[in-house]
Amino acid sequence: MNSGLIAIAAALCMALSTIAPAIGQGLTASKAMDAIARQPEAAGDIRSTLILSLGLMEALTIYGLLIAFMLIAKI
Repeated sequence: MNSGLIAIAAALCMALSTIAPAIGQGLTASKAMDAIARQPEAAGDIRSTLILSLGLMEALTIYGLLIAFMLIAKI
C-alpha cells in the first residue's frame, strides 16, 4: 500500500506543478501583451521582465518534476 501512496503523490506533484505555472504563464503573457499594446515604447523593458518571470515560473515546474522523480525512485 505504501508504494501506491507514493505513486499517487508523484502523480499529484506532476499535475499541480504543471497546471499552476501554466496558468500563471498564460496570465503573465496576456498582461504583458496588454502593456505593450498600451505603451509600445516600453516594449523592451516589458519583454525582458516577461522573459525573466516566465523562466522563474518554468523553474517551479522543473522542481516539481524533480520531486516527482525522487518519489518514483522510492517505489
